[in-house]
Amino acid sequence: MKKEKTVIKIDNLTKEYRLYDKPIYRIVETFFSSGKTYYQSFMALDNISLEIQRGETIGIVGRNGSGKSTLLQIICGIIKPTKGSIVVDGRISALLELGAGFNPEFTGRQNVYLNGSILGLTQQEIDSRIDDILSFASIGDFIDQPVKSYSSGMFVRLAFSVAISIEPEILIVDEALSVGDEAFQRKCFAKINQIQEKGGTILFVSHSTTSIVELCSRAFMLDRGELLIAGEPKQVVSRYQKMVYAPDDKVEAMKNEMRLLENRFALPLEDEEPRRERVGGKRQERQAPQSPSAEVSEHYDPHLVPVSIIEYERKGGTILNPRLEDEHGNLVNILENGKSYSYVYEVKFDRGIDKVKFGMLIKTIKGVEICGCSADSAKAGCGTIAEGRVVKVTFPFQCLFYPDVYFLNAGVLGEDSDGEFYLDRQIDIAMFRVRGDNLKHCTALTTLVGFPEVTDE
Repeated sequence: MKKEKTVIKIDNLTKEYRLYDKPIYRIVETFFSSGKTYYQSFMALDNISLEIQRGETIGIVGRNGSGKSTLLQIICGIIKPTKGSIVVDGRISALLELGAGFNPEFTGRQNVYLNGSILGLTQQEIDSRIDDILSFASIGDFIDQPVKSYSSGMFVRLAFSVAISIEPEILIVDEALSVGDEAFQRKCFAKINQIQEKGGTILFVSHSTTSIVELCSRAFMLDRGELLIAGEPKQVVSRYQKMVYAPDDKVEAMKNEMRLLENRFALPLEDEEPRRERVGGKRQERQAPQSPSAEVSEHYDPHLVPVSIIEYERKGGTILNPRLEDEHGNLVNILENGKSYSYVYEVKFDRGIDKVKFGMLIKTIKGVEICGCSADSAKAGCGTIAEGRVVKVTFPFQCLFYPDVYFLNAGVLGEDSDGEFYLDRQIDIAMFRVRGDNLKHCTALTTLVGFPEVTDE
């Protein structure tokens, strides 16, 4: 297997800070040195060595004060190491401290141009991308207000939009995506997925271990400036969680155990899943679907509409009016646990197709695929579907999901002499929210069929 190009190479990297009890001691030591030490040494990073390859998504975990942010700032060139070397090969875009690089007195629009120029874009390049940046940020008229009036969510929307606008070869994200509503978080994670599929390199720091496992191909764990282990995300995360929840008097013993691991910097990788097919398409504003019933109840929120839609190139079919319905055919997107619903869409065929399959998929905000299924036209009694025909596809299901927001995909497959192909496929085509009123017993993404029972023998 061909080895990918190294884009970040770090050798024996050390960052030492000198901590003085009083500011005057720094002056005394600088100008009136007598050989006496007035400071305490704090090693933010202690002799770190690692390599990151092109196309990797690296998760970095560690307790507060472990050196994660310091490492990212050195990679970005914001601060210099005390010792060691670092070589970075690629255009970096970073989303570090909230609002870093923003002038609070400037408007959002002015800060777009300021940050774009810092990231290496010319004014003409920013002019050509400004509409996409503002569309992605979705902060409306606030774009022409001083950013000092922005909420933390608005800061992140604008900062992330600028960061990804330069199409970075290396994207660095430090705990920024936990801010914002569910729809915008999903849009950010969808953009990260696109960068991954284009072969971009991502460094991702998060206290959300679920995000590390879901997004990353490899993970590192830092603690008090020391690189303890590196390897497959699930294994790194499991050791990290074990240490986080351990009593204080047990932590050092656990760290010693990790130091003694024979291959602590090469924990075994699980079999890699094949990369997802790169898709074309564009984001679009999705209009609320039309329900066959005129009744709209408290179970439907017209504002719960995805903004991260990706459409495949159509090759003979069009998916129409995707929606969720309750047992009475009413349009819904606020679901209750234990009740039955249907995911419904129509498909219009622009040519005659044989052996058609209709598919669906439900996933989380971060893109974790929870469940999906397909329907075969032949088994459904449709056979060959003629040009101009419109068919309705219904996927019934019982809602057994943990309270959260979820996204839906839809796809239609045809078959010819060259094999199966998508007539139409749409990602994040619809979304729904699950209420938590009746889900106190659910401890994961989904619960068991029915509710738990406790009875005497």
